[in-house]
Amino acid sequence: MTTVDVFNHDVPAESDFGYSQAIRSGELIHVSGQLAFDEAGEFRHAGDFAAQLAQTHANMDKVLDHYGATRNQVVAQTLYVVDLGRHAAATAEGNLRYFGDHRPTSTVVGVTELTLPGQVVEISFVVDTRLPA
Repeated sequence: MTTVDVFNHDVPAESDFGYSQAIRSGELIHVSGQLAFDEAGEFRHAGDFAAQLAQTHANMDKVLDHYGATRNQVVAQTLYVVDLGRHAAATAEGNLRYFGDHRPTSTVVGVTELTLPGQVVEISFVVDTRLPA
């Protein structure tokens, strides 16, 4: 039987929009788009790509920590980036810094806008806990 474990950051958007941050089903964890919100659920760093990417990665780590998983178990990610042409190099640099030698599959999508005013990056990902941590 497959067990299901749901994780939330307990930010208002989860109940307002009706979603979970992550759902573990068996050995896979599917994670909703993470973005630059703080512990209180407030969006931070409007328009600042580097700061948003750092906060987004920190929020990804919170999800991984909840499940006892590591970055090395991320098998796929999708990045949504506003003004990708301008932020392409910073996206690549941030990705290399976050994952080190690990290389998950990755799709980067340039978009015209995201949900919140000033939001310039969002990352969803999939984790396979059968992989070595």
